[in-house]
Amino acid sequence: MLRLIGNLIWFVLGGFFMGLAWWFYGLLCFISIIGIPWGRACFVIGKFMFWPFGREAVNRRMMTGRDDLGTGCLGMIGNVIWFVVAGLWLAIGHLFWALALFITILGIPFGIQHVKLAGIALFPIGKSVVLSEVADATRAARRD
Repeated sequence: MLRLIGNLIWFVLGGFFMGLAWWFYGLLCFISIIGIPWGRACFVIGKFMFWPFGREAVNRRMMTGRDDLGTGCLGMIGNVIWFVVAGLWLAIGHLFWALALFITILGIPFGIQHVKLAGIALFPIGKSVVLSEVADATRAARRD
């Protein structure tokens, strides 16, 4: 129930607009053939922007225990391209919402979430969005 309330408040306090921004960049990426992998990621993360509570963006290497196309050298190159084309602008959008929310006491937790998401906006390649319980279980299994 708390996740639902958090997600509803989040949706009003910037989640809707940032989700749309991610989807806008996703559409731009789909215009070119080579941008399709970035576009797909934009739609996944855009959905995450609408309803982030109860989910986490985690490194796929941490989840699977091995490298893949997005977590290796090509992923790093993809992140550099992403940073220049869209990542910086999406991060600025998240920081704008964070600053606006930091003005109010009730908005501070949501502003902190926007700051975290600004980091994801800068370098999203190699990340997967999973349920928080899955991320916690994976971290616990890695510690053992």
